[in-house]
Amino acid sequence: MRINYPLTLFYDGACGVCSTEIRYYRSIADQRIKFVNIASADFDAEAFGKTIDEFQEKLHARDADGHYYSGVEAFRRLWEALPSPLYPLLSSFVGLPGVHLTARAGYAVFARYRHLLPSSRATNCQIFNKQ
Repeated sequence: MRINYPLTLFYDGACGVCSTEIRYYRSIADQRIKFVNIASADFDAEAFGKTIDEFQEKLHARDADGHYYSGVEAFRRLWEALPSPLYPLLSSFVGLPGVHLTARAGYAVFARYRHLLPSSRATNCQIFNKQ
């Protein structure tokens, strides 16, 4: 799938698991990826046509044409944009029929229960605070 850059990645910076992973991606990303912390006080979900609950439910990415990707598909678009030959291969692998289904199921469980993980409890995970 060909997308137009920049790719904007919306992540929960108040979640320890999420922010740790995004910190790594930031360290290797180039100008094709913009990172937006949805836990920031000045973040306005409605400006992007979504609710904060939608953004907190799972990772979201938006390409330059305004198309949204969420969950595993957001990760796949991120990996395709990273300047390493390994991440686009990972995206292709995760796109395989059986692998894709397994990845989606695994991510759904992770996203639902990420607030229970130790590094999320140590921070101010938005989902944890709602429950």
